[in-house]
Amino acid sequence: MQTPVERAILVATPRSGGGAGDGTEHLAELTRLTDTAGGLVVGRLAQRLDSPRPRYYLGRGKAGELAELVREREADLVIFDDELTPAQGKNLETLCGVRVMDRAELILDIFATRARTYEARLQVELAQLQYLLPRLRRMWIHLSRIRGGIGLRGPGETQLETDRRLIGTRIAELRRKLKAVARAEATRRKRREGRFRTALVGYTNAGKSSVLQALSGTEQFIEDRLFATLDASTRVVPLDNGHEALVTDTVGFIRKLPHHLVASFRSTLEEAREADVLLHVIDASHPDRDAQRAVVRSVLEDLGIRKRPRIVVFNKIDLLPGDELLALRRRAAAPGSRATVFTSALRPSTLKPLRSELRDRVRSRLRRVSVEMPAGEGKALAALYEEGEVLSRSQDGHTLTVVAKAPPALIGRLRSRGGVRVTECG
Repeated sequence: MQTPVERAILVATPRSGGGAGDGTEHLAELTRLTDTAGGLVVGRLAQRLDSPRPRYYLGRGKAGELAELVREREADLVIFDDELTPAQGKNLETLCGVRVMDRAELILDIFATRARTYEARLQVELAQLQYLLPRLRRMWIHLSRIRGGIGLRGPGETQLETDRRLIGTRIAELRRKLKAVARAEATRRKRREGRFRTALVGYTNAGKSSVLQALSGTEQFIEDRLFATLDASTRVVPLDNGHEALVTDTVGFIRKLPHHLVASFRSTLEEAREADVLLHVIDASHPDRDAQRAVVRSVLEDLGIRKRPRIVVFNKIDLLPGDELLALRRRAAAPGSRATVFTSALRPSTLKPLRSELRDRVRSRLRRVSVEMPAGEGKALAALYEEGEVLSRSQDGHTLTVVAKAPPALIGRLRSRGGVRVTECG
C-alpha cells in the first residue's frame, strides 16, 4: 500500500541584515528537499528574525498566522528551514495541531531512503538516533497515531519505540560496526597508495556524478534531485600519455547540513582527506553559486581538509548565458585565484582542460631516475611504462638501463626488488 502524500507548509526565517532574496532562495531549496522526500508543498511562510524566539522560534503573531495557514490549506506537516529545539517543536505542534519537523530531520529522512550500501545505512541510522534521542518524548506521541511519512522512515523508525537506554546501546553498537567498516576501508585505501587519487566534492546536485561519468565513461546513477547519490564510488579515469587517476565521487554537501550527519560520514569522506587533489564542482548556472561555494569550503574546514590542493570545476556551463560565462572566466583568471576549469558533463570536449590539469598534477609527482635491471626483468620494465614515463633505454650485455620519470611509490617498489638498482637523477 502506497504511503499517502503529505501536504506540507514550509517556513523560512532569514536573519535580519541578510540579502533581500534570502528567504526566497531558502524556501526554494527547502521545496526541493521536500519534493525529494516525497512531500507536496501547499504553502510557504517567511519571517525575517534578529534571533529565534524561545517559544515558537517565530514571533507569536507569525506563529498564529502559521496555524491559520495550516488549517486553511489542510496541511498535515510543517517543515522549518532551521533546527528547532525539542520544546519549540512541541509548542508548535500543540499550536498547529499537526506534525512539525525541521530541516535536519528532513535531510536525515532523505538520507535514510537513499542509503544503499551497508556502511551508508549504518551512518544514517547513527545520525538519526543521535538526532532523535533528545526528542523522544515528542516522537512517541506521534508514533501512537502515525505510521510512516516523512521523517519517520528508514532505520530510525523501529528505534523510536524503545527507551533511551536501548537507543544508547544501539548507538554504541553502530559506532563499533562503523569502526570495523572504517578499518576495512583503510586497508582498501592503503592498496591504492602510490596511485594518483582525486575526490569530487561540492554542493548537492552540482553535477559531481555526471562529471565522473563523463570522465570515466562508466555508468553512474544520475538524477536531477538533491542527494541523488550517497554512496562513494571510485572510477579509473584515463589521462593523456598513458597516465590515469583514481576519481572518487563523495556525498554532496548542503547548507545547514546536520552535524550528526557530518560526524557519521567522516569515514566516507576519508577519501577526500587522503586525495592528492580535490575537484570542487560548482553549478555555474545556479543563482546562489557563491553561497554554495562558501558552504562547501566551510564543511571542508570542519573536516580538516580545507587546505588540500584543489581544482575548481565550474560545471553546467551549457546553461549559463555567454556574457555571464565570460565574466566568470575573468574572475577565475584574476591573480591569486585557484586553478579553475569550465565544463559541461553533456559536452565531452569541455572536459579536455580538466584532463590536462589532472595529467599535469600526475606528472608533477614524477621523479627522474635511472634504473639498472637484468635484461629479463619484465615486471619492473612494464611498471615503468605503465606508471611512469620512459625517456630512454639502453642495453649493455645482460643489463638494461632505463631513464624514466616515476612516482615515489613505484621508485620504492623497484628498490625493494632484488637485482634492480635505482638512482635518482635530480
